[in-house]
Amino acid sequence: MVGAAVLGALLGDNLLSEIVLIDQNRDRAAGEALDASHTTAFAYSARAQVRAGDYADCADAGIVVMTAGPSIKPGETPDRLKLAGQNTQITREVMGQITRYTREAILIAVTNPVDIVTYCAQAEFDYPRERVIGTGTLLDTARLRQMIAASCHVDGKNVHGYVLGEHGGGAFVPWGLVDVAGVPVDKLHTAFDLPAPLNREDLLEKTKAAGFEIITRKGYTSAGIAASVARVVKGILLDERCILPLSTAQNGACGLSGVALSLPSILGKNGVEQVIEVPLQPGERDQLQQCAAHLKATLGQAGL
Repeated sequence: MVGAAVLGALLGDNLLSEIVLIDQNRDRAAGEALDASHTTAFAYSARAQVRAGDYADCADAGIVVMTAGPSIKPGETPDRLKLAGQNTQITREVMGQITRYTREAILIAVTNPVDIVTYCAQAEFDYPRERVIGTGTLLDTARLRQMIAASCHVDGKNVHGYVLGEHGGGAFVPWGLVDVAGVPVDKLHTAFDLPAPLNREDLLEKTKAAGFEIITRKGYTSAGIAASVARVVKGILLDERCILPLSTAQNGACGLSGVALSLPSILGKNGVEQVIEVPLQPGERDQLQQCAAHLKATLGQAGL
């Protein structure tokens, strides 16, 4: 479902000339490709070629998006890390195939737990660090911004700030970096005539729980993560050097290594070109270190 939604989002951006779908179920991939190809005849749609293929098609790919693996189902424990063992094994199988044909494509990891999968894909296959990118807390950040915007009755694109760390329970918000049109978060109630200051703890918890609420209600998440992938692809193709909270295998930023998690990162044609060490309060630095330690423990349990 996520792969199909990503396909739709990428076609909607009109930036790609060719998209190849790879799936164990070749008929499913062919069906999705055929269905999507019928949208390209409409006005304002790019004439993209969409087809089913196999791993050999990765040989000349610019970008590879990995969505393989099960996700949390309705009624299951709302913890993405429980998928670590199964989905790291699937990642090994997928990466083993991809690396037969390329080490130059930029890889975008979507499969959960995305921080674990991102580290597995980079570290175990010695893939160029800057070219393995997890969607990380990009969707969490979008969810937080949307909720703040709704509270202030403004467009979410005017809200700035990040969710950082793990895409999961260890996520945190450096509130000193959050503002709307330059108005800091602790003054929003005055600037936007709100009845009370925003409840930071409530916003963070709702952000963390949003995905599981969607799963409970509709069975899976797709639209938000597809938009996140499309945003990353656009940043790469247009060499935007935009700054997004993305998960990468860390190599010294904020004193971190041996783990993948999300920090604000400059994204361009070569992938993640720089990780930005944003100013964090002492308590926030502690949260980041705790998040890293928790992820490292999960990596160990998954045999990484």
